[in-house]
Amino acid sequence: MFGQRVGAFNGKSHMNIVSQMKKILSITAFFGLLLCKGVVADAQSRIEFKEFKLKNGLTVLMHRDHTTPIVAVSVMYHVGSKNENPERTGFAHFFEHLLFEGTENIGRGEFMKKIESIGGTLNAYTTNDITYYHEVVPANYLETALYMESERMLHAKIDTVGVETQRNVVKEEMRQRYDNQPYGTILRETFKRSHRVHPYHWPVIGSLDHLNAATLDEFMQFYRTYYVPNNAVLSIAGDIDYAQAETWIRAYFSEIPVGIGTINRPNITEPKRTQEIKDVVYDNIQLPAVVLAYNLPSKKHRDSYALNMLSTYLTGGNSSLLTKELVDKQQKAVAVAAFPLDLEDGGVFLAYAVANMGISADTVQRALDEQIEKVIASGISETDFQKLQAQTENDVVSRHASVAGIAESLAEAKTFFGDADEVNHEMEKYNKVTREDIQRVAKQYLAQEGRVVLYYLPKSEEPKQ
Repeated sequence: MFGQRVGAFNGKSHMNIVSQMKKILSITAFFGLLLCKGVVADAQSRIEFKEFKLKNGLTVLMHRDHTTPIVAVSVMYHVGSKNENPERTGFAHFFEHLLFEGTENIGRGEFMKKIESIGGTLNAYTTNDITYYHEVVPANYLETALYMESERMLHAKIDTVGVETQRNVVKEEMRQRYDNQPYGTILRETFKRSHRVHPYHWPVIGSLDHLNAATLDEFMQFYRTYYVPNNAVLSIAGDIDYAQAETWIRAYFSEIPVGIGTINRPNITEPKRTQEIKDVVYDNIQLPAVVLAYNLPSKKHRDSYALNMLSTYLTGGNSSLLTKELVDKQQKAVAVAAFPLDLEDGGVFLAYAVANMGISADTVQRALDEQIEKVIASGISETDFQKLQAQTENDVVSRHASVAGIAESLAEAKTFFGDADEVNHEMEKYNKVTREDIQRVAKQYLAQEGRVVLYYLPKSEEPKQ
């Protein structure tokens, strides 16, 4: 599963998209899809956890694992680009950066230094739906990490100096990600065509003009509305003592007040289109590329599991269908990828191919369409389906192989499904997907009517005005 994510914070550079991206989607992500092997299990290993809720609305999830003396501490805020004012886009991503500036009790620029000084790591990202902060620290510094996240939630330093600093950071990020990165505008150009009504149509990074026009009061209002306990899930996993962890959590987070603003939850359904949208984007590239995008239902829809398996069948490894056909056999493409960007209100299934030298975009599109139509018409073989089941199990197990992965999965399940125990039913739901389901979702969602087709061509081919 992939999700559009922007601004993974490492203190030096900020890059995008989606792991899920995991988590970050850039052109390099297409070359890192993993071929997995294994035996399908009837059930995944259960993730045990404890859950409680503070009076201010903060949901807390705790998973105990004494395997290694480390702990992951994370806070997932249910705010992304879709919650923004259309005249103030980019706020959620901007706050991802701004909330590293410091707090009333943590000096400017000291947040990262404090975590690294105790042997920890930290990061953050923003999507269309959420903003996520997380640290992994030695277990004996759990209290330190909890204190710092409570400071971010209660005492963030939002002032003119910090705002101006982060405006410059975002400006540089836009230059690196869009202006200087080949194919860097794929998601921006896709979503503004695939979502004409829903606020997913503007990019997560937003508009620099909107950020420049915003006042300090507007930033403060956004903070007090969205970065509050009643809009957050605190998830920790690792070598912890439940009683001690809960004591610290109550000590540091109970005093934080409930948000004062009205949370904007868009209740908008993107209208179904019946005609294909086809367009050309001229970019600083040498090789043409073709992007096919198909609108999807909510990530909570039962078809999400079959769609994820379909994407793995198409490009999930060196022996996947599109890789074998377009890259190895026909040699029409140097790279291919297909994945669902499964968003809370309905994302897109994206298929992407970079043309080989001397191959036209038209030729690549025909090759992509031919293979997709074969799946729609004939489905997949039993042998391929068994391999697909093994790959899927491997992916689920791999995501829960670390305490950081477990903390994130628990937070996502609670935020999007309302039930953290959803993580324990994921493999069960994948095991219910049949060969017929794979063929059905291909036919239902990958129809040419209503899709978006983008040709990325070198700027040298752009017609003269």
